[in-house]
Amino acid sequence: MTYPLKEKKQIDLVKMYLKSKSIRNYLMFTMGISSALRISDILNLKVSDIYDGKKPKEYIDVKEKKTGKSKRFATSPNLQKSIKEFVKAYELKQDEYVFVSRKSDNKPITRQRAVQILTEALDMCGLSDINFGSHGMRKTFAYHLWKRGTDITFLMRLLNHSSPREVLHYISVEQEELDDIYVNLNL
Repeated sequence: MTYPLKEKKQIDLVKMYLKSKSIRNYLMFTMGISSALRISDILNLKVSDIYDGKKPKEYIDVKEKKTGKSKRFATSPNLQKSIKEFVKAYELKQDEYVFVSRKSDNKPITRQRAVQILTEALDMCGLSDINFGSHGMRKTFAYHLWKRGTDITFLMRLLNHSSPREVLHYISVEQEELDDIYVNLNL
């Protein structure tokens, strides 16, 4: 089972490491923690999906590979900034994959390569004890929304889950975190 990065400082460490190594990999991580997209959908993004030729798109539309459903999400300021940095660093054509492999002709990196990139980043940041993987990005997105008080029904919809229990299990919410909610409410 993979887990989310539950602390903001963990996210910041990974972002800083990835940005120092590769703007492409930094964008992959930022996209993952900003969208709740599965890695297969992230890797299949083309430049035209995220950038209109002049600026980052305000909304990204994706047809989910796993479900076949259409998904639209607004790009956050951090994600837009990452897209701008990416476009400035790489001169890709609109029809090229964003996360193009350096080893193949206009094909995206593989899921396995994405996991290698993330595993290396967590190792280098001293977070190797967290089983993160590519699905950890999606879980991180949902976990931090939950921590900010986002209604669980919205999380169910964002993740395509059928129950609050499924969402809480998915984002690895522990009993101590649930206890904190009661204590902090303090009515």
